[in-house]
Amino acid sequence: MGRILAIDYGKVRTGIAVTDELQIIASGLTTVSTHELIPFLKDYLLKENVDLFLVGEPKQLDNTPSESEVLILSFLQKLHKAFPKIPIERVDERFTSKMAFQTMIDSGLKKKQRKNKALIDEISATLILQSYLYSK
Repeated sequence: MGRILAIDYGKVRTGIAVTDELQIIASGLTTVSTHELIPFLKDYLLKENVDLFLVGEPKQLDNTPSESEVLILSFLQKLHKAFPKIPIERVDERFTSKMAFQTMIDSGLKKKQRKNKALIDEISATLILQSYLYSK
């Protein structure tokens, strides 16, 4: 079995989380600059077996797509072109950034550490992955 890799895609930064090989535990992996995302994934897939990409699907409260969905759709085409054999699924990512921030507060991070947007993106990707694993 390979890992599941979750992507919290952003215009500037992208958070990434992965499961263990048994697809039980979700862990934050890193945050990368979005323009370096495909090269990062190519390098990662040389070392690790990935069975599935999960990509966050930003939605408004009324369930309509968020304005950032246009950027994500373009990225999905690039992702599929780069890795045509790995399926891609979407996961509703509403409130993951707020939940990530609350997770940082609950874990006792100081105010200065909570301003680290890269960490928020990585935690958001982990929350996307956890929600997928719970729904399986």
